[in-house]
Amino acid sequence: MHKIQTATEAYKWWRDIPAPKRGELIRVFGNLLREHKQALASTVTAESKKTYTEALGEVQEAIDMCDFATGLSRQIGGLTLPSERPNHSMQERWHPLGVIGVITAFNFPVAVWAWNFCLAIICGNSVVWKPSERSEQCARDCQEIFNLACDAWDNNSEPAKQLLQIINGGSEAAIELAENPSVALVSATGSCEMGRNIYPRVAQRLGKCLLELGGNNAAIITPSADMELTVKACTFAAVGTSGQRCTTLRRAFVHSSRYDEFVTKIKSAYATIPSGDPMDPKVLMGPLISGRFVEPLIVEKTQQDDIMRTETFEPILYVMKYDTLEQAIHLQNDVPQGLSSCIFTQDIKEMEHFISAHGSDCGIANVNIGPSGAEIGGAFGGEKDTGGGRESGSDSWKSYMRRQTITINYGNDLPLAQGVKFDF
Repeated sequence: MHKIQTATEAYKWWRDIPAPKRGELIRVFGNLLREHKQALASTVTAESKKTYTEALGEVQEAIDMCDFATGLSRQIGGLTLPSERPNHSMQERWHPLGVIGVITAFNFPVAVWAWNFCLAIICGNSVVWKPSERSEQCARDCQEIFNLACDAWDNNSEPAKQLLQIINGGSEAAIELAENPSVALVSATGSCEMGRNIYPRVAQRLGKCLLELGGNNAAIITPSADMELTVKACTFAAVGTSGQRCTTLRRAFVHSSRYDEFVTKIKSAYATIPSGDPMDPKVLMGPLISGRFVEPLIVEKTQQDDIMRTETFEPILYVMKYDTLEQAIHLQNDVPQGLSSCIFTQDIKEMEHFISAHGSDCGIANVNIGPSGAEIGGAFGGEKDTGGGRESGSDSWKSYMRRQTITINYGNDLPLAQGVKFDF
């Protein structure tokens, strides 16, 4: 593919640019995103159908990633390690991977790309982006803003503009990225089925893969839960983006002593949710990506069945009673996915149990907030069928680099490790 070759050549130039200088480009890009925030958010709403306030938040997330990556550009580095041999030192360095393939979904057409792009760029890579077929204008707008940033960053801006290549298309374009040996890492966000299709193709050529797949996220509402806070948090988590987030709340396990109260109050909350034109600032719930308007649904269950274990990308919340915390944690974990989870409690013992190794098995475990709305400072991702990848904050930058261990002998002798003798 021509664009992958172009990205390869751009990477060979870019890897020699000092990391703080790379960070300066991302800083300029972040400032231009601020200037174009409202216009880009309007495009997000037009294509993804999420409310305008959520779209503004998504662009802000991209801006936050720019700020994070700019600072990180002066910090990415390895370690100096003690050697067991005299007059030897050991180092650990990190080098860019090369071309990074990024596959994104319709529901977060800007933010998830920015998680990957900002880190990949400051790490010294180039990016080939395949957006969802439903959000290709968002990708074009982001590329246009990035080109403006390149112009403002350096007079010789053409090489920098080649760092971002966009390929459009459906599954065939994603498969081409996955199978191309010039793509060092494929970061793919989408359904579990998509991940099962992409991962073996990357693995076949021993490439690297970062998967952010589906979620079937749960809330545990304990006897001590602050019910007003709980209902508000669960309502947003269940109906935000019309239930089309990978972190949407899909299951609520409520202690039997608070069950009736929770169900009554969340039904009342649902009755007040205004739906309609997502550009209307009063609207909290727009249509599904298909354009159909639906009402959020609450389904009361007496047992967790295969329907509950299957992720539904719509605003459907299953509610079920539990009697012991161990039972609730088992029910929460008893699904194929392992992205996000939460507990509502004022009991520190319950909280610690939930976030311990024998508590939630998800990549994200929240206390007294819902499972959605993650900040960029923490690593984002999940376990099991969610794919195991981590994006955004913390040390996720390491996914976009290769580690090199270096041993330096600055003496005149050649002592061997582990006391091995080889004299002649």
